Amino acid sequence: MRSLSNIEEYRLKILTQNQVSVSIIEPTETALKKSIMDATGSVRYYLKENDVHDYAQQGQGPNNKVIIDTLIYLETEVVKSNASLYRPKTKKGDPRIWFSGLKRYASPNDLIAILAFDNKLHIFNLTTLDIVKLLSDKNKNPLKELIEEINGDANQIAFELLGMLRKIASSGPIPSIVAADTSVGRTLESLLGIDINSSKKPDYKGIELKSFRGNRSNRKNLFAQVPNWKISKFKSSAEILNSFGYERGDDFKLYCTVSAITRNSQGLKLRLDSELRYLAENSNKNDVGDFVVWTLDKLHERLQEKHKETFWVEAESIIINEKEHFLYKLVEHTRKPINSQFDILINQGIITLDHLIKRNSKGKVVEKGPLFKIKPKGINLLFPPSIKYSLL
Repeated sequence: MRSLSNIEEYRLKILTQNQVSVSIIEPTETALKKSIMDATGSVRYYLKENDVHDYAQQGQGPNNKVIIDTLIYLETEVVKSNASLYRPKTKKGDPRIWFSGLKRYASPNDLIAILAFDNKLHIFNLTTLDIVKLLSDKNKNPLKELIEEINGDANQIAFELLGMLRKIASSGPIPSIVAADTSVGRTLESLLGIDINSSKKPDYKGIELKSFRGNRSNRKNLFAQVPNWKISKFKSSAEILNSFGYERGDDFKLYCTVSAITRNSQGLKLRLDSELRYLAENSNKNDVGDFVVWTLDKLHERLQEKHKETFWVEAESIIINEKEHFLYKLVEHTRKPINSQFDILINQGIITLDHLIKRNSKGKVVEKGPLFKIKPKGINLLFPPSIKYSLL
């Protein structure tokens, strides 16, 4: 796909600010003549992520073609269309896509935005349609009504959860259910009836909950993700522990933070390779070097999976009768982190990695991470503008 112009980039920014996620496809002159376009990797990922279509599960040939209801948005009207998604029998069955009637509303190399909502695809010409004007117009228009409907649907669950949190906050300080650093989150999840487990999915109907003590400036957990062992020099957490662990009391462990800015006391440092699109953990030992690797695509996938929508809940820690209590006071509501910003924040040391590896008394190695964490100042750099709600 070609580079976005300044106005296209601004229009995309406005969509992001309105909590609208799209994929973009560029019809070439040949594509418009032949009424066929390649379904690029970004388009395929978007359709799969939004539960619209998974090309990997689709058979080849016309009998396996999938048709999806589609609407084309113009300035004052909506035109009915349909999307044809298929894999030809020729070659490897490279994924294809086409929107009926697109020729009338697009020129070669225009950028077409694809938006999945309400079991349909909604498309519009990002190059020619004045999105900024339409969304700021006091009068109704089809695109503005669509965006308002999307926001209303998305906000319904958020307001439901917000109401539950305000009810909890109105009860005053709540006694902690455990004596641990994680108790602020575990106590809140218990009050909300959320099972405390290691699921990678968001906590409440698609919304991730991250609780923290407001009187601390600690980093906040983003997600946990093991390296890609297949392409790494080390093949297990045990190898990492054996190489860099230390005795602490009766335990042999590796509890440390790793940054791209400086090496830690174990000689470990992160190294991001934007050309090869991976993040490596590197040792200053000459015979080790890069010993584990994460692909950026996988890290971006985990970020989007875990933080498509997040409530960052701030609590005041209060000691009553020698027991910690929590008064939940504030929510910061974020949506749709920006992948490119994740890479920048890694390089700037604002997002770091924590190892939590330990060999227990039975000799078994347990890894609670690796945990990717972000410094508080990084929240507004990773996410589009957030909304803050008082719970009291």
